[in-house]
Amino acid sequence: MADLWLMRHAAYEGHRPGHHAPPEAPLSAEGRAQVHRALPLPSRITAIVTSPLPRASQTGRLLSQLTGIPVIATTPLLAEWRAPSMVIGHTPDTYPQEYRTWRAQRATNPSLACGDGESLAELYDRASRCAEYLADVRRGQNGGVLAVSHSVLLSALTCLDSRPQNPEAVFRQDWLFARVVNAASRP
Repeated sequence: MADLWLMRHAAYEGHRPGHHAPPEAPLSAEGRAQVHRALPLPSRITAIVTSPLPRASQTGRLLSQLTGIPVIATTPLLAEWRAPSMVIGHTPDTYPQEYRTWRAQRATNPSLACGDGESLAELYDRASRCAEYLADVRRGQNGGVLAVSHSVLLSALTCLDSRPQNPEAVFRQDWLFARVVNAASRP
């Protein structure tokens, strides 16, 4: 089976550490520069799949333009964790109390969602489906596949085996913008 490589989308307009990005946030000039700095990609990568959110799909398309590696699919399975709309664009110091309360309870009750957000259980279920999807894509390739996604979903993909013991690990992993990681080397 072909290798699987993971990449967090590059920086987006309006990025601030610790805040939840609006879904429509496009790449920034710095993000486009990060994509250039991520090159060269590992030579075994022959296909790219992306999240449909602009910051990830634009990262994938720019990589494709620069390398000639085709974007073969865009799938909502690679979309970012769906944060509740009440926190989009906010930083931790401005989170509503309802969200703060949910954050304190989410590890002990992974099925609990906050408002219109995605629960940890829903996130891990989607990550499991995404892992199966990526395995199918890899079986159809002669080389490696690069999946361009978002930090929380990428973390969920790499934490599938440990989720019962530490369901919150997805929020604690540090995924640098536009850094390519071999999925086999992640914990």
